Amino acid sequence: MIQKSELVLSTSPLPHVRLLSMNRPAKRNALSNELIAALASACRDAILDEDVRCIVLCGTDTFFCAGADIKEMQQRGFEAINNLARRNDWRDLTNCLKPIIAAVEGVCLGGGHELAMLADIIIAGEGALFGQPEINIGVLPGDGGTQRLTRVAGKSLAMLMILTGQSISARAAMQAGMVSEVTETGQARARALEIAEIIAQKPPRSTELAKAAVLAAYQTNLDAGVEFERQAIRVAFTTSDQQEGMDAFFEKRPPNYQGK
Repeated sequence: MIQKSELVLSTSPLPHVRLLSMNRPAKRNALSNELIAALASACRDAILDEDVRCIVLCGTDTFFCAGADIKEMQQRGFEAINNLARRNDWRDLTNCLKPIIAAVEGVCLGGGHELAMLADIIIAGEGALFGQPEINIGVLPGDGGTQRLTRVAGKSLAMLMILTGQSISARAAMQAGMVSEVTETGQARARALEIAEIIAQKPPRSTELAKAAVLAAYQTNLDAGVEFERQAIRVAFTTSDQQEGMDAFFEKRPPNYQGK
């Protein structure tokens, strides 16, 4: 299955895996309102497609996303990044139930970095650069960068990146916990697809519950998070896939998960 829109290419390169490729090369995938809408639409389609169990998000082999569309901000001001449609689209990307892996090559800046931080796993090529340079044009991160970067990398590094506008390397990002793995340049997408294939072989409902439980750690205190986890595993025990997984374990055969 291959679907093409002007701004996002949606393909299924592996069973149960949806690959979303940003396709605005002339602007280095700058996040215009149209591109965000196309990404949110493709993500919603993936959520509704029961065959999809994992999503991979990428740019090109030389850049992920250069940031927000500065021309839109110049022309429309604050409304360019704070309109109802954009907020709703960003919310839908944030609340995606299915696991998302971001494959990052080259620049991953500003809104592009904020987009990557919505992913559950980030795989970066050796030459990738991560940054929040908004301060250089008189503003600051506006799509969650001050909050997510601080939670992941800590106050000191977040302050350094946001207040200076300086970027950090893929290796530094991995050391800070922002990136899961660093590959050779040009291999991030291939590695992301390998990981997606592994995730896609797991019971879909359990992966969704596990994702939600991990994210709860960022939004609740420890006691509430542990209770969320207990309720999530309670739901997992009601699924047919749970029984299939345990039966397969004792019968020493590969499980056949159906997402039920």
